[in-house]
Formats: sequence, structure tokens, C-alpha cells
Amino acid sequence: MKINAVFVEKILTKFIREELHGFGFKKGLLGLSGGLDSSVCAFLAAKALSPKNVLGLIMPYGKTFSQDAADADSVVRTLGIRTKTIDISSMVDAYFEKYPTEDRVMIGNKMARERMSILYDHSVREKALILGTSNKTELLLGYGTIHGDMACAINPLGDLYKTQIRMLAKHLGVPEKIQKKVPTAGLWTGQTDEGELGMTYKEVDRLLFQLIDNRKTGADAVGLGFPKKMVDKVLQLIKAAEFKRKLPPIAKISHRTVGHDFLYPYDRDI
Repeated sequence: MKINAVFVEKILTKFIREELHGFGFKKGLLGLSGGLDSSVCAFLAAKALSPKNVLGLIMPYGKTFSQDAADADSVVRTLGIRTKTIDISSMVDAYFEKYPTEDRVMIGNKMARERMSILYDHSVREKALILGTSNKTELLLGYGTIHGDMACAINPLGDLYKTQIRMLAKHLGVPEKIQKKVPTAGLWTGQTDEGELGMTYKEVDRLLFQLIDNRKTGADAVGLGFPKKMVDKVLQLIKAAEFKRKLPPIAKISHRTVGHDFLYPYDRDI
């Protein structure tokens, strides 16, 4: 699972630059949560596009996650990228005043989608494309909000496991405090990723690497020493999240259907 961080940085900065320029854009924007993934993405974007062409939106829910907002601001100051802070509490509260719920996941999902709505609005205002910050672990386990934090125009981090993101963060010089932060989706006070998963990222990444990259079966993974209960849970999460990793299926009627037969890349003449 070790990576050549120098090589990965080169590949990802080139990816960001060429994908945006290929679509006719010079600027990128992203949501800055103060966490590891968005910080790494911001560092890569600043290197790929120059700081003046990167906008980081800090979107806290009131004072609930004030330390996360402060950490996000430290990334902005380190990189010299442009930034805006937009408090989403009034928007989220207005909705739940009319449609109340005690379900913390529903509230967290609404917060994630509110942030993405704001990002897409600023994408138009800035003539910039949104950079995704979901890593490979999250995408495989479905640990993200569809049309929320999983939405983006391009995703530089989607083929790196969480533990590999940590390696890259160290290489890029992401503030040490952020490197050591306990991962959280910021859904509610005290919520942590590993607490919800019931396993550490180090443990789950080792298993995912065997299942996905090495194409091992569940039985193979148990044979390698992974607890069967853990293997079964991870396999179920991967299966249950498949719909989040795909574009909506289109029923085929014509001879050339988007997603079936019409698959031309943007850089090829039709």
C-alpha cells in the first residue's frame, strides 16, 4: 500500500490541470472542511493551477465545528488560495423547521447537500470546476452523501486509500495538526468515521487492498487472517454502495444511448 508520493503528486497535479483545461476551465474550487482529504486536494490544486486560480469554500454550520473551520483557514493561509466563508446554518435550519427530524444522518446529509449546492452555485459564478475530495476507501464503502460531498466535476483523490492520503499529505507539507486529526464527516458533535465503521482506516484499507486491488475473495481474506465478521461487513458495504458509484442507468431505446453506445471522450471529434 506504500506509494511513491513524488510520482503521485506529479500524476495528480497533471490530472487536475489537464482535465480542467480540456473542459475549457482555468480555475478550480472545493469545499474546505479542515480535514485531511480536502486539505490534500487544496495543496494539489494550488500546485496544479496556481493559488490565484483556486477557491476554497469554508461552510460551517454555525459554531458547531469552529475548530474545523479554523483548520480550514490555516490551509488557506498556508497556500495563499482564495477563500469565502459561508455559514449554512440558516439554510439548513429553515428546512428542518418545516420538516423536522431527530435523525442525525438525515440532518448530516442535508448539510452535505447544502454545501454542494453552494459549491455548484459558485462554480457558475467563478467559471470554475469542482474538485472532489472523496478517497477510495469512502467510495468503496459508500461513506459519503450522494449528490453531497460525493458530487464533483473531477476527483483527484478517488484512487487513493485513506492511509495513502496520509502518506501524500506528509509529502505535500499539509499542517501536521491536520495530518493527525481524527477523521470525521462532521455530521454531528463527537461523530467519527472510525467510530461509525467499527474499525480503523488502517484495518479496513488493508482488507480493501486485498479484496479490490489483489482481487481476493472473502474466503481468501479470511484465510489471510482477517476476521470473518469484518470481511462480511465490508463486502456488504461495498455491495450496498454500488449505486453511489454509478451514473443513473438509462433505459436503452435508440441505436446510440448515452452511457451505453455513446461513450466518446470530450477530446475526440464526434
